[in-house]
Amino acid sequence: MREVCFIISAGAVVWADASGSPAALPDSRARWQAIWAHRDALDAIAHSHPLGPRAFSAEDESTMTAIDAALGKPACYIVVAPAGAIARLGARGRTEPLRDEPWWMELLRLASGFQEQ
Repeated sequence: MREVCFIISAGAVVWADASGSPAALPDSRARWQAIWAHRDALDAIAHSHPLGPRAFSAEDESTMTAIDAALGKPACYIVVAPAGAIARLGARGRTEPLRDEPWWMELLRLASGFQEQ
């Protein structure tokens, strides 16, 4: 299992990367560049927590705050975990369960090495 990140823009997966760990996804300059390059049509930044929890970590929180500041607007963030997926608009937004799964979510699960239970 490993953490995987997808950047979704204009309905397509435009960037994907993965770590070698199920519990961490190191920062990546290339990922930041992809976010910036797709900022005008950015749908979501999604990543997996293959071991759980279905929550944003403290590191996720600080990263979301930095992304929102860089973009000058809130982005949509999604975490996919074995217990389901959550989404939030902006670092300070309300976290909600993601009920309608986009087409790419199963790909994220497969790339992460787990299936939702």
